Amino acid sequence: MEAKSEAVYRHSIAARATHWLWFVAILVLVTSGLQIFNAAPYLDASDKSNPARRVLSFDAEQGPHGPVGITTIFGHQFTTTGVLGYTDDGAGAEEERAFPGWITLPNYQDLADGRRWHLFFAWVLVVAWSSYVISAAIRGDLKDLIVRPSDLKKMLPMQLYYLKLRRDPPEHGKYNPLQKMTYTLVLFVLVPLIILTGLALAPGIDAIAQPLTALFGGRQFARLWHFTFMSLLILYFGVHMFFVITTRPIENLKSMLTGWYRLGKHDGVGP
Repeated sequence: MEAKSEAVYRHSIAARATHWLWFVAILVLVTSGLQIFNAAPYLDASDKSNPARRVLSFDAEQGPHGPVGITTIFGHQFTTTGVLGYTDDGAGAEEERAFPGWITLPNYQDLADGRRWHLFFAWVLVVAWSSYVISAAIRGDLKDLIVRPSDLKKMLPMQLYYLKLRRDPPEHGKYNPLQKMTYTLVLFVLVPLIILTGLALAPGIDAIAQPLTALFGGRQFARLWHFTFMSLLILYFGVHMFFVITTRPIENLKSMLTGWYRLGKHDGVGP
């Protein structure tokens, strides 16, 4: 198979703008969300706070040589001093705190400011997500992102190619079958669930749309789901960045800045 070297206009202005808006929104939402979480550093599988149904918690205990950070997952305790439970307070010292100051917004403990950042950028995420989906539908590109039944048989060969157990990938268009499956799940399952569970957590929404909160099992359960879905989204971005860095990073970055992408040997090799 001959290597392709032609340059194609791969990403529209709308796709690039919303891509970077996504990046900023997720970054602020994660860091401000951890700030909010620090105020109640636990997750319960219950409709209300219930230590008997605690899934995850961060605490600090007094040890023989000073405070010790403790992370508890399904009843199993782990010492996480300096990382979780008892860690950086954002002002050069340490205190009882679930997540350290370097990863929260603001870095010092301030629940009110954390909520303001989180609420504003939650709507930024909604705008970025809806703009991306609508603009892709208008351009006719949305169909390239959605997994189809014909893609299912290509997923194992594509995975074998990624694992270096197959020389060439199966034929595909702009996105390969694993990318399409991922984009379908992220765009139409994960992000909507993050938005809905976030709304279910809001006291004002709970007051006017209580069935939404009840749908997720109550506000504490909605909090657990929200944390879980956001963790999955962070995992997705981690994997996404891994592939960006390990597969032609200069071309990938250039395409997200200029829109133009120079095709490689296995890029878009078929319908």
